[in-house]
Amino acid sequence: MKQQILADTAAAKTPEQVEQVRIKYLGRKGLVTNFAKNADFGKFSPEEKKNFGQELNALKIFAAEKIQEAAERAAAADSVQTNKHRQADLSVPATGNYKRSGSAHPIAHIQAELETIFEGMGFCVLDSPECETEYGNFESVNIPADHPARDMQDTFWLQNEMVLRTHTSANQVRALKRFGAPFRGIFPGRCFRYESIDPSHENTFFQCEGLMVDKGISVANLIGVMKTLLGEIFKREVKVRLRPGFFPFVEPGFELDLNCLFCGGKGCATCGDGWMELIPCGLVHPNVLHNAGIDPNEYSGFAFGVGLTRLAMMNFGIRDIRYFNSGDVRVLEQFRPLV
Repeated sequence: MKQQILADTAAAKTPEQVEQVRIKYLGRKGLVTNFAKNADFGKFSPEEKKNFGQELNALKIFAAEKIQEAAERAAAADSVQTNKHRQADLSVPATGNYKRSGSAHPIAHIQAELETIFEGMGFCVLDSPECETEYGNFESVNIPADHPARDMQDTFWLQNEMVLRTHTSANQVRALKRFGAPFRGIFPGRCFRYESIDPSHENTFFQCEGLMVDKGISVANLIGVMKTLLGEIFKREVKVRLRPGFFPFVEPGFELDLNCLFCGGKGCATCGDGWMELIPCGLVHPNVLHNAGIDPNEYSGFAFGVGLTRLAMMNFGIRDIRYFNSGDVRVLEQFRPLV
């Protein structure tokens, strides 16, 4: 039987011929499938039945392997033959839309620019997972289960009890545990949060968390870094305001708002009142330092979350945040930043 299988699979040159061989041996009425039906089991001893079963299973495996090898050979030969008829003539000039070239997405461009700016100030750039544990996303940054801040962030949960991160702040404790203090780093990436969709709000957005921990860090250090950042990004002087804001992982906390570049602060559909909320920030809460194994009596620091999506809106004059995730090439190709 094995010799016959070898001969038939060697002779099968096309996928159709291989299929006929498979049916012949392993089909519902195939020779191997029905081999046992021709045996008189009543005359077999228990040991003979055991040996017969082992030999039959080995024969089935042998047949399946050889048929699979023949199928792969036939498929490869068929592909080569097909491609001979489909070969493109590379000497033919491209026409129509083939000359269109791609470009970096506006958010990718802003992220790359931010990374360059912060690396120039001595910050490292760290990646972090988009799926977080409840502890990593909330409790490690001082947001326990009964905290009111969970109401607007406790949203996209997975079946394995992990959550799509609602902020890149979740990487603060992980980074400090890994590198210790002093530390300077940024964590850019995508975040997910329930939002009422409008021209300046989306449920999927990009953020860049920044963290600096050292001895003697104050609000003055925070303001200095923010001014340097915005001056480098917009290549001009911009008007900002710092107002009190509450974030569980900083104390005190601030909102750094940017005067709307579309309306000059007069108020429009994009900003509302002339200001765009841009950078939540503040001094790192002692509980966060404690969770990371850093002594808050010895070290202090500041943290901030730059909205990459909103920075891209301001930098490229995009009035509606929904364009970024639309996948509409006609929109994105208008902004061809080179990286």
